[in-house]
Amino acid sequence: MIDALEWATATELLAAYRSGEASPVEATRAALDSIDRHDAGINAFCLVEPEAALQEASESEARWRRNEPRGLADGVPTSIKDLLLTRGWPTLRGSMLTSPGGDWDEDAPAIARLRENGAVLLGKVTSPEFGWKGVTDSPRCGVTRNPWDPTRTSGGSSGGSAAAVSQGMGPWSVGTDGGGSIRIPAGFTGTVGFKPTYGTVPLYPASPFGTLAHAGPITRSVEDAALMMDILSQPDARDWSAGPAPTRSFLESLGDGLRGRSIAFSPDLGYGINHPEVEAAVRSAVGLLRELGADVEEIDLGWSDPVDAYHVLWFSGAAKVVEGYGPRAIERIDPHLAAALERHAGFSASDFLDATAVRMKLGREMGLLHEQYDLLVTPTLPIPAFEAGRDVPAGSDSQDWTSWTPYTYPFNLTQQPAISVPCGFTSDALPVGLQIIGPRHGDAAVLSVAAAYQGATDWCRRRPATTAELSTPTRN
Repeated sequence: MIDALEWATATELLAAYRSGEASPVEATRAALDSIDRHDAGINAFCLVEPEAALQEASESEARWRRNEPRGLADGVPTSIKDLLLTRGWPTLRGSMLTSPGGDWDEDAPAIARLRENGAVLLGKVTSPEFGWKGVTDSPRCGVTRNPWDPTRTSGGSSGGSAAAVSQGMGPWSVGTDGGGSIRIPAGFTGTVGFKPTYGTVPLYPASPFGTLAHAGPITRSVEDAALMMDILSQPDARDWSAGPAPTRSFLESLGDGLRGRSIAFSPDLGYGINHPEVEAAVRSAVGLLRELGADVEEIDLGWSDPVDAYHVLWFSGAAKVVEGYGPRAIERIDPHLAAALERHAGFSASDFLDATAVRMKLGREMGLLHEQYDLLVTPTLPIPAFEAGRDVPAGSDSQDWTSWTPYTYPFNLTQQPAISVPCGFTSDALPVGLQIIGPRHGDAAVLSVAAAYQGATDWCRRRPATTAELSTPTRN
C-alpha cells in the first residue's frame, strides 16, 4: 500500500496504476497539491502547468483502464530542468537575457523520450543562470532552498530538480551535470542523482560546455534512476556524439548486486578535506558495503586537484554563452558569473589544449584504476549544505564554486558514470551523500551497487519536515 501518493516513487506509482490502487490523475493531483503547499518556501519551480498536467494524466488514466499503457513511464508526474528544451514552454535558463517569446516548438532528446513513454509533465524547475555554478539562484528565478532546512542551499545547478523531488513535488526530474550539477544537489537534499557515461543520454542542442555535459535523473530511489535511464538512453539522431543504445535494461541489471565486487575507497581523492560528520557517515557506508559482501580497500590516489584545467574548459564555455547575447550582455547577468568570467578570462588555444591533456591523463589513470577495482567510492561532497543565496560557504578562501565540490568535477573530465545516494545525516539533520563511480560504460554496475546499498538502509525513505508554514521569502 502507498501511504501518501506525493511520496511514492515512480516505480511504486506504476505498480499502483497496474493494480488499480491509484491512478495517474490522483498522483498528479498529489504532486500539484504538494507544489501548492510547499513551493512558496522552496522555490523549485519556475513554471507549473496544472491544467495541461491533469489533461495528460487523464489521457494516461484512460490508457491504463484499457490496459494499454504507453511506454515505461505512463502517468508518472515529471519535472524538467529549465536548461532543456521543452515543446510549448519557454526555456529561459535562469537568465534575463533569454526572451520567453518564440515558438518553443522542439523537445530536447530526454524530453522527447519521456513524452513517448507517457510521462506527465508538471512544469520546469530552476537552474542558476545557464547552469554555471553549484548552487541554484538566478536573476530571473531567485533562490532555490533546501527542503531539509530552507535557510540552506539546495545545491546546483539542478537544484530545482532535487528540491522538487526531495519535497514530494513529483517523484523524479531530469537534470544536467557538467561538473556535479546532478550529484551536488542530490547530496545536499537526500535524493538519488545519477550522471551516466557521456553520450549515454543524447543531448540537443549541444552544450556550450562541450563533452563535460551530461543529462540524467534525479529521483527518490535507485530503481527509479535505472527506469528513467531505460527511457533517456534511447537514440536521438540530433546528437552526433551519443553512443549506441544500451543492449540491456538498466532496471533489470539492478539484480547484479555487489557481492564480490572490488571497490576502492578514497575519502579525499588526495586533496580534499571533509567535515567530520560527512567523513563519519561515508566511512559507515563503506563499512556496510563490506558487510554486504564487497571487497573494499581504502586507497591513497595521491592526485593533485585538476581544478585549473577544469576552469579553462568550463569558463571558456560560459564566456561563449554570454558572448552570444552581444557586447552589453555582461551587464545583465548574475554579477557573480560576471566576476567569475573576469577571474577566468583570456584563455588561449594553448591553454585549452593543456587542459585537455590534463583531462586525458586523468582518464588514463582512472582506466588503469578500474583494471584493478570495479568501482571507486568517495563522499559526494566534503561538507553539508550551507547558507542559501551564497556561491560558497561563509569564510571561504575562494570565490569559485569548485572550491567546495572537489569530488564531482573530476568525473566530468573523465566522462565516467557516477551516482550520489543518501548515506546519512549530520547532527543538524542535513543529508550526506555517497558517490559511487564506475569505468566508462560501467553504468549498470554503478546502479546495481547503489541499489544493493540502498536496499540495506532506509536513508532514501527519510522525508524532510513540512515547509507549509515557512514564511521566508524566496524570490528575491
